[in-house]
Amino acid sequence: MTEARSRLPAPPPEVVIDGAPAIGRYAGRIATIDWRALSEPHRRSALWQRLHHKRWHYVGLGNGELFIGVAIVDLGWTCTAFAYVFERRSKSLLANWRQDGMPGLQCRVSDQPLSGCDSWFRGPGARLSLRHQPEDTLSLKVQTAGIDLQAELRLTDAAPMLLAIGRIENGGVAHATQKSPALKVKGQLKVGGQASFSLEDAIASVDASNGLLARNTDWRWACAHSPEVGFNLQNGYFGANENALWLQGELIPLGAARFEFEPKQPMAPWRVSTDDGLLDLSFSPEGARQEDRNLFIAASHYIQPVGTFSGQVKTSKDALPFAVKGLLGVTEDHQSRW
Repeated sequence: MTEARSRLPAPPPEVVIDGAPAIGRYAGRIATIDWRALSEPHRRSALWQRLHHKRWHYVGLGNGELFIGVAIVDLGWTCTAFAYVFERRSKSLLANWRQDGMPGLQCRVSDQPLSGCDSWFRGPGARLSLRHQPEDTLSLKVQTAGIDLQAELRLTDAAPMLLAIGRIENGGVAHATQKSPALKVKGQLKVGGQASFSLEDAIASVDASNGLLARNTDWRWACAHSPEVGFNLQNGYFGANENALWLQGELIPLGAARFEFEPKQPMAPWRVSTDDGLLDLSFSPEGARQEDRNLFIAASHYIQPVGTFSGQVKTSKDALPFAVKGLLGVTEDHQSRW
């Protein structure tokens, strides 16, 4: 296994210590995310928690041909799942599937982010799952109308995982997220029952998030990974808590993120940077998955462009820059009333 290199401490045994969120950024895996030990002033009623507890597993994986996004989301009072396949050559979605369901009956999002993970969605004509295997891999399976995906994501030999725990202001309580660096992939994809693609050269990353969130939540997000360099950036409800750079196996915390883009023209170039000067990248969208929903009691605006990042990153303010060119990843602009 790759030697863990990070400037961050090891994770706490639990996300709650002495009744309060164990706030901080950490390097490594946590076994489970469980908020039941929260005490005053962080504790809320069972009904409040039912409505505000949000959990999701998201996997992004791609190579020179494709980018694939898969998510299983438990919103407490409902659940949803989506999967899409973006072909980079034609700059188009080969498949774009989504379905809603009932938590507990049609979906489960595991409180175990990675080790022990067992998340699934089952609906009419759809079966999705993300499960941890004894050989320390994640098995990702998607079977829907138009998509048949069987992939294995290798956790062994990966650089240190990021764990971020923080408070949520303006109506929320706390949130925790486990982010992976680049993960090696084995697998196959079939689209429409005809086109078949090998995923042997793909790189994946996993986002496992679990929190007691405010009814109105918004964020801008960017994520991209290769074996040499990767990053996760967020600006919004979680502040700078999950901002991190992976460079040649080392996990480095980043400062607050800036997203410069035109919300009404999300396919125009973006610029993402951090206020510590360690990351400065341009983003060139190739295409996007987007969705606007209004269910009266809930609503969301979501767009996730797929494209490439170029620019530079550094391990410290005075370090020599590391050039980034054509790094495949995504950005995201998301507003939810949930």
